[in-house]
Amino acid sequence: MSLFSVVILTAAPPGQSAEAGGAFVKLDGREILYKSVELFLNRENVKQIQVVFAQDSLDEAKRKFGPHFGFSGVKVVGGGPKWVDQIHAVAEKISAEATHVIVHDAARPAVPYTDLEAIMDAAGKQPILGLATPLRATLVELDEGETPMAYHSPANFMQLATPQVFQRDRFLKFATTKAEPHPSEIKLLKGSPLNVRVGSGADISLAKAMLSMMPKPKIKAPNSPFEEAQW
Repeated sequence: MSLFSVVILTAAPPGQSAEAGGAFVKLDGREILYKSVELFLNRENVKQIQVVFAQDSLDEAKRKFGPHFGFSGVKVVGGGPKWVDQIHAVAEKISAEATHVIVHDAARPAVPYTDLEAIMDAAGKQPILGLATPLRATLVELDEGETPMAYHSPANFMQLATPQVFQRDRFLKFATTKAEPHPSEIKLLKGSPLNVRVGSGADISLAKAMLSMMPKPKIKAPNSPFEEAQW
């Protein structure tokens, strides 16, 4: 069985400006990174969860988030300001039990449990797996002056999302060298369009709507009143 170390990054992913990071935008009075962490709690195959913050804000993050995360066994880690820097920061902190490492964007709180289970189940079949969501509209290619140059069908493109799952050795290679994997190394699993990235407070209403539409895990009913009391 695959065992996972989860790394949740607060930095903006490649291709997005640092200002686009939405991990600290509040939803119902709490930063959305809480909901992103909750996606991975109480799973038998998850052996470790680490949330990485920029080093210059680490002390504040420990004061603000440390007590709550500590109660759930979640570790708070300091790293650089960029996505790849934060991945590099956890290279030596991955649990020895983990066979795979999950990398997740803290600004993506709306990942259906069905997508999580699908990517975890497929982890042993490919060095790197990533969720991808479909595009709905025609893409317009621009030149440096933002003049339209060409149209592209959305059928030929997908949006790379998270979580992404790496076999342990492949993750450590990426983390230590900071060399981004080539696209040909990544096998994509088609994920739900509900998995949106919150870039700013303006996206909160959308994220809230997406969360309300997410399918709920099926909970096995107790076989007896005694079993229910034990639970």
